[in-house]
Amino acid sequence: MAEKRRSGRLVNEAWASQGERYLQRLLEDDQLRARLLGAYVSARSAYGRLSNGKSPTHALFEDAKLQRELLDAAHALREASVSLMEPAPKPKKRRHRVRRSLMLIVVGAVLAVALSADLRKKVLDMMFGAEETFDYSSTTTPPTPAPSPVAG
Repeated sequence: MAEKRRSGRLVNEAWASQGERYLQRLLEDDQLRARLLGAYVSARSAYGRLSNGKSPTHALFEDAKLQRELLDAAHALREASVSLMEPAPKPKKRRHRVRRSLMLIVVGAVLAVALSADLRKKVLDMMFGAEETFDYSSTTTPPTPAPSPVAG
């Protein structure tokens, strides 16, 4: 008997874990909730048309709008059950976070260098050394002016 209880307990735990999985999927999947809501709306509308005072047999066989609503409800429920049985879509991994940050830093640095003359000068000084000032000094002597004739 202890084994039956154990197996019964295991079966109950399996059902509970499966129910939790379905509930988690229902909470996370917007498309599944939309399908179930569509099925509910169609079924409620069909029920309203079915219970409008006519005999149910007459309504089922002759009311085309009721038949369409029942088909819509059935299709929405089928789509919801198929999507519920599919494995849950895996959340997208956030990749390239570091690469994206580096790209943002590089683009910002390029813009800063392109737009700021002072920063551009500092970067060029760091890369190629300080700019040398060039003072020109001639090594040749200027020609002496010819003596002017003295009038006398």
